[in-house]
Amino acid sequence: MSKRNRTNRKVAFLLSIAFAVSTIIVPQTVSGAADYNYGEALQKGIMFYEFQRSGKLPDNMRTNWRGDSGMTDGADSGLDLTGGWYDAGDHVKFNLPMAYTATMLSWSVYENRSSYEKSGQLPYILDNIKWATDYLIKCHPSPNVYYYQVGDGGPDHNWWGPAECMQMKRPSYKVDSASPGSAVAGEAAAALAAASAIFKATDPTYSALCLKHAKELFAFADTTKSDTGYTAAASFYKSWSGFYDELTWASMWIYLATNDETYLKKAESYEPNWARENQSTTIKYKWAHCWDDKLMGALLLLARATDKPLYKECFERHLDFWTTGAGANRITYTPKGLAWLDTWGSLRYATTEGFLGSVYAEWSGADASKAATYKSFAKSQIDYALGSAGRSFVVGFGTNPPEHPHHRTAHGSWSDQDTVPDYHRHVLYGALVGGPNSSDGYKDEVKDFTANEVACDYNAGFVALLSYMVGKYGGTPIPDFNAIEKPTNEEFFVETSINGKGDNYIEIKSLTNNRSGWPAKVADKLSYRYYLDITEAINAGYKAEDIVVSTNYNDGGKASSLKPYDAEKNIYYVEVDFTGTKIYPGGQSNYKKEVQVRIAGPKDTKFWDNTNDFSFQGVAPQGETPKLNKYITVYDNGVKVFGDEPNGTTVPSPSSSVKPSGSPTSLPTNTPVPSGAPTVSSRPISGYVNGSGFKVELEGTQYYATSDTNGYFIINDVAPNSEGYTVKISKSGCLARRVTTKIPINYYSISISSKSNPIGLIPGDLNNDEAINIGDAILIAASSFSKLAVVNYEMDLNNDGVINMSDIIIIAQNFGKTSADYAPIYVPLPQG
Repeated sequence: MSKRNRTNRKVAFLLSIAFAVSTIIVPQTVSGAADYNYGEALQKGIMFYEFQRSGKLPDNMRTNWRGDSGMTDGADSGLDLTGGWYDAGDHVKFNLPMAYTATMLSWSVYENRSSYEKSGQLPYILDNIKWATDYLIKCHPSPNVYYYQVGDGGPDHNWWGPAECMQMKRPSYKVDSASPGSAVAGEAAAALAAASAIFKATDPTYSALCLKHAKELFAFADTTKSDTGYTAAASFYKSWSGFYDELTWASMWIYLATNDETYLKKAESYEPNWARENQSTTIKYKWAHCWDDKLMGALLLLARATDKPLYKECFERHLDFWTTGAGANRITYTPKGLAWLDTWGSLRYATTEGFLGSVYAEWSGADASKAATYKSFAKSQIDYALGSAGRSFVVGFGTNPPEHPHHRTAHGSWSDQDTVPDYHRHVLYGALVGGPNSSDGYKDEVKDFTANEVACDYNAGFVALLSYMVGKYGGTPIPDFNAIEKPTNEEFFVETSINGKGDNYIEIKSLTNNRSGWPAKVADKLSYRYYLDITEAINAGYKAEDIVVSTNYNDGGKASSLKPYDAEKNIYYVEVDFTGTKIYPGGQSNYKKEVQVRIAGPKDTKFWDNTNDFSFQGVAPQGETPKLNKYITVYDNGVKVFGDEPNGTTVPSPSSSVKPSGSPTSLPTNTPVPSGAPTVSSRPISGYVNGSGFKVELEGTQYYATSDTNGYFIINDVAPNSEGYTVKISKSGCLARRVTTKIPINYYSISISSKSNPIGLIPGDLNNDEAINIGDAILIAASSFSKLAVVNYEMDLNNDGVINMSDIIIIAQNFGKTSADYAPIYVPLPQG
């Protein structure tokens, strides 16, 4: 039988399965049966707020890739407005969503304090809330003045770089009696009142301070009842719902903090001003509780405080809309079960509504049958975010989590480009991304700020709901978890090539780089040393003083004359000093500075010899791109940060200067390790595979890399191992492949494949059992004939954007193959 006939029979066989499967598999709403570690998710969700911090960071930070930033905030107004949180993947401090976030986190403690205590997360959540409320207090220097924003969204969004290296102006904006902002001031009042309520037990002095500012801000907002002064944020966080929801919300929180019924009555008095559905007297219910509209949260608090039917009916109508339907009106549900409200931040709306549902359902005044529905809804939405739809939407958590969130500092670019590097240098643990479209479609791309943006308000309801889930279902945080990372690439170094040469000179083109990221920093005291051996000059009767150093092109450096390093051995160096020149990872002209250094003997001499110069061995030939030169040492304010010296002294592998509270432990074995660039003192394994997104790991270790858009990968800092390593190459939807190689002591690097001959993988293993079999056929048949949108991209085997007959044919062609069928790959041992 011909190969073609065999393939046709396989196709026919798989088609029969496909049609059979299609008759019994239909899109199902995701049930609440999935089991997730809610304790770990809560722990990481809280940690996200530490990555968002602005200002002078404390010593107990649990990460080493964030540093002090925004240290002159408020200077234009003569105030100290440092601190607070950056809003999202940018660096503006927008107080309306920031204060909302603080309120929501405080509300979660108010409702579920025991969950935080049980999980050991209470100190962390309180510390993060206080970080925000301390800032809000700074923003309120007098009763009727409130600074609501620091930073300008236009210039801020035009630059793609780490927070620590911002150079743009950061103006501060305020509202006052002449130009009021009732919504933003009212939300600040709510945040500080909620904080007062939860800090009363542990820090009564701070609680009283928060309450003082909350009352003053509320009075300011309530007296002015206008948003005419709230203008700077209009393109980003306009209060579309007006300010009466904030006034109701804030007065309820002051009531809960004080038990003063004056504020309860004040909250009720706003009812005539609450928004209604279009052309209706029905109180608006077909949206979500969020940074803009807090009416539903306020109604829940009013219902519990008064037990009045009006508030209960309004709030239940809202939750019914989100669950079973309110009359003919019901939220859209995706095929996999997400309650989907809007393109922007679909997951934050769903998880926030889940939290509101959980709070109401636990109230004794709630209808028992509806309470069960609301609890089920809450669990289904948090489980969707954590992975019940087939992937996690939380960075650093669960199966196939996002790796490319739209976040400048986590990405860690040095070139002001979201494509450089093509991986994220940092793991933004706990960040909830925006989420999928209404068909569950989602792509993990840094450019997609709709689906992959993260934000403080996104995590607010998410963390709040997790606190409920921990109390109800339990969960175990990772002991002593931290985000202390080992740098994945050199941060400071010099690249060199020959710019010109002659009988009596050498001219070196040098590019001094600052690609720092642990944390990123603006350096204005960098210098480097180029070492040379002048024995030939001494033997010809000349001295070091006869060697002339000059520069041709010079972008901010100052070159010295020869300085002795080991005069007895005739070893000297030229120092190029950039003191006063800012070099920082902020753009093409900022992260590297070029200096062309000429070192010349006396005129008409011909003794010059570069081959014995220590630094010359790392210089690229003339006409080639400058390459990293590890034989040039780099110093930051006199402290060596890179390179080898002629006597063999090297820079030790970097270690964190950050001392997190508790004893740092190793990260879990499934912790993502950013890849793509050589590390300090590395012994790398590298090579090419036939595409991007392939995981290349050393089995039995925590080391792995992900192939870039060119198929290139590199695993750094691999220890010598005479027994050999097994390199596993895998990607969901493909048969895994293994390569065994030994690591001799004296090697520098090993390449297991080349760009011209990359390692290929066979497509079709959809269930990742290292065989293409009936299980894969059933999976692809279910996805194809149920006519679902492409959400499991690994099933789109030919990458044509749809799961169809072509993919079934690929399964048929490779049916029966296993990982053991791959031909062995020969990897020659490198020579020392």
